[in-house]
Amino acid sequence: MNITRSLTNWRKYRQTITELGRMSDRELRDLGIGREDIRRVARNAIGA
Repeated sequence: MNITRSLTNWRKYRQTITELGRMSDRELRDLGIGREDIRRVARNAIGA
């Protein structure tokens, strides 16, 4: 069960990074996110 949850969290983390990384700086700014914040936002998405 723990392995499944870890894998699910990792996938969600990578997907969040990928999706935010594809956005332009302007789109990120509109969301209140800087490029340097992407990993933090991804960690928060999985509750870490």
